Amino acid sequence: MTRVAAFVPDLMDRSRISAAVADVVFVRDVADLVAEAADVIVLDAARAGALDIVPSLRGRIVAFGSHVDTALLDAARAAGVDEVLPRSAFFRRLPEVLS
Repeated sequence: MTRVAAFVPDLMDRSRISAAVADVVFVRDVADLVAEAADVIVLDAARAGALDIVPSLRGRIVAFGSHVDTALLDAARAAGVDEVLPRSAFFRRLPEVLS
């Protein structure tokens, strides 16, 4: 089973992720992801500090953000995020992305 940890503060986004992966671990502070032993790490790229922590993380990193914020999505790629998706594509492809 794939272990998933996420820094996704928005409760609506959390509920959508929980529906796709029942045992996902949500952290309150992005720095807490460093201690999580996860196969997949999910980041809401728009949240403060989300991209700063990327070099310290282990596992496949997936980040999402607004499709109109191309600078943010490019910054996520430059930070070393493995898969960067617009929010709509991320939630549409949740089971695939989190497996």
